Amino acid sequence: QCIFCLKRLSRYRKFTFIFLLFQKSFLGCLRCYWDSGSGWFCVLAVGLITGIIACVIDIGSTWMSDLKEGVCVEAFWFNREQCCWSSNQTDGVCDQWFTWSRLFLGKDPTGQNPEAYFVGYLFYICFAILFAGICVFLVRMFAPYACGSGIAEIKTILGGFIIRGFLGKWTLLIKSVGMILGVASGLSLGKEGPMVHIATCVGNIVAYLFPKYGRNEAKKREILSASAAAAVAVAFGAPIGGVLFSLEEASYYFPMKTMFRSFFCAMVSANVLHMLNPYGSDTMIMFSVDYKAQWHVMELFPFALLGLLGGIFGTIFNRANLYICHLRKSTWLGHHPVREVLVVATVTALVSFPHAYLRMDTSALIKLLVSPCSPVDDMSICDYRINLSDPMGNILGSYPSGPTMSTAMILLLTGLFLKLVLTIFTIGIKVPTGLFIPSLAIGAIMGRMLGVAIEQIVVINASHPFVAKMCKSSQPCISPGLYAMVGAAATLGGVSRMTISLVVMMLELTGGLNYIIPLMVATMISKWTGDRLTKGSIYEEQIRLNGYPYLGEHDELEHMWIAADVMQPSMDSLLFSDPDSPLFVITQDGMTVLDLETLLNTSDVKGFPVVVSQQSPYLVGWVTRRDLRWALVALLIALSFLISRMLVSQDHERHLDATINDDSPVYFTNYSCDIQVDEAGPVPLCFRNVVDLSPTTVTDQTPMETVLDFFRKLGLRQIVVTHNGYVLLSTTKSFACFTTVFWAFLQRRTSSDTCYVTLGSDNRHGSPLCRMADLADPCNFSPFLIFRANYAILKCLFVSS
Repeated sequence: QCIFCLKRLSRYRKFTFIFLLFQKSFLGCLRCYWDSGSGWFCVLAVGLITGIIACVIDIGSTWMSDLKEGVCVEAFWFNREQCCWSSNQTDGVCDQWFTWSRLFLGKDPTGQNPEAYFVGYLFYICFAILFAGICVFLVRMFAPYACGSGIAEIKTILGGFIIRGFLGKWTLLIKSVGMILGVASGLSLGKEGPMVHIATCVGNIVAYLFPKYGRNEAKKREILSASAAAAVAVAFGAPIGGVLFSLEEASYYFPMKTMFRSFFCAMVSANVLHMLNPYGSDTMIMFSVDYKAQWHVMELFPFALLGLLGGIFGTIFNRANLYICHLRKSTWLGHHPVREVLVVATVTALVSFPHAYLRMDTSALIKLLVSPCSPVDDMSICDYRINLSDPMGNILGSYPSGPTMSTAMILLLTGLFLKLVLTIFTIGIKVPTGLFIPSLAIGAIMGRMLGVAIEQIVVINASHPFVAKMCKSSQPCISPGLYAMVGAAATLGGVSRMTISLVVMMLELTGGLNYIIPLMVATMISKWTGDRLTKGSIYEEQIRLNGYPYLGEHDELEHMWIAADVMQPSMDSLLFSDPDSPLFVITQDGMTVLDLETLLNTSDVKGFPVVVSQQSPYLVGWVTRRDLRWALVALLIALSFLISRMLVSQDHERHLDATINDDSPVYFTNYSCDIQVDEAGPVPLCFRNVVDLSPTTVTDQTPMETVLDFFRKLGLRQIVVTHNGYVLLSTTKSFACFTTVFWAFLQRRTSSDTCYVTLGSDNRHGSPLCRMADLADPCNFSPFLIFRANYAILKCLFVSS
């Protein structure tokens, strides 16, 4: 279901004006101040809760991830790093930490101990399958919306679409628990993307504590935008990047007021995370770097190459992943989500355990790749033949690679391929999945390999005058970690097509402010390359795959169309009176209750234009299907209230029963409601207050680009198309979305359209009374609309009688 943002905001302003008009007392002034400041209190609560949830998820996922390999015997609730704090060891190798093979066999799982290696391998696979199985079971049984990252749906919701249950309490709980289990299972996914969904769930729930936002879908989206900013702030420790992410990627409508509240919400959540300190490092910087080398102008060429490769890898990932997701929706694969998750988890565990880099936590792998090497590092990725007496090495600050460096590069190359394939198959399965961290890991591997290659080229050509001029004495000339950081940004940019927010996020992630230009160059080239190969990010492609009504910035028309080409019904249907595509309109007077019932039951459109008459269809206004349905329902509620409370005499009750029936005329203008009617005839009903007298209209010759801009910029739900003032038809937002992609005509139908209203005083009139079961939540009725419709009907009843 779509919302009309301008209409809801206008309704809220009108309600606020009336509310403040009567607040003259001291208590009333306090209510006014509370109303004006409730938005800040709301985002404050969202920031606090989001920070606490993020801390719990970080601690839980780290502990359960280490549980696959071993346990801390002295304190089982400690993860590997915490277990080794007492021994001043930070690499997780200490006597207090017991691997499973050491616990049961007294041996560590190395190549010299095949039995211990097999035991460690077996425990690793079993825990991975167990965690993944519990995760998919919880998602399928309790919260199906908890799968995936949810960013595509969040973009659609912030664009004005309503997805029932997507931001509910069960989704919040299962997504939080499922994300811990999913990360702990070792699947190629991240927890940063699903944090956006979790934070918006928190924002949606907290908004209901403040009626100003909970009862107004347009105002609620201000809180959801701030929640998305808080999510990135706690996921990456990047509050400024979170605000820019909400502005650039998530939000559809982002006014200045929303930006300030998003900034405040991100600040609060980041401070909460910093105080709770789940990483144990007293800092929010996840991948802190301190490169001694300064980048050179000539390095812009390899940085640009990384941007090109990032755009290509991002396009390959997007197309392959969307193809797999399409197979899930159209083949038998989608009917067995539990089996699919278990198979993917098993294959991932089988492949990851023998691989030194894939077995690591993905965040730890990224930190290893972007970090510079020091002379005391004994890892194969930092194996250099350091000769302090070599004058050329002292000049370059870089040294030839050691014997195990080639082995590390081969492992990184195989890890790049395996990580890409595993991520393609993992993103989209029925568990909470995020693609930020896997994309960063793929790019970091690619960048590290390119950085090492360029470093060795410089070492080999150390005597060249150009190299000697470029490199400074006693400082590293080339830093492979910098290339890993740039490659990570380029690959994530190729997948998500983010630019400004991505650069700021990478700066906050690494603290490397001096490297903003390489990041900007690689990110822009990555976006240009990706947009040249495919239009739109992975999230926009997922929106199209799921058929959500969303108009993105990349949605462009391939033909020079006008409004008459996409109107519903089409011009040919109007000219030839096609019975399959009639034009449903409401006349301002002359219609009866039975006519409106018939119109609701025989049509499936979202609203009706109100015209002067069938012979003179000049546009008067617009009435939505929901408002018209509620006006009829409110009539029954008003009559039942009057009769049950004995506000009318028995004679008057019989009079109402006799005069208000299916033949009662319905008027949609004030002039018609003031007309005196015969007391012996049916009582007229005035539905003037449910009519929008200022609908957005365009002529039939309006270019389609202008129509799309109306939908994007104004948040419209439908536009009425006229010709010389006559109503031709209307086009909806979802129809415009479909037109931009498939060049065809379609009207979206939702389940809420099945809630029809039939009206009659009793069975003698031939139509059953409206049952309260018909007033279910899918109809999304508004309490303010009930009051307005009841007031209008009661006024018309008393005036007429």
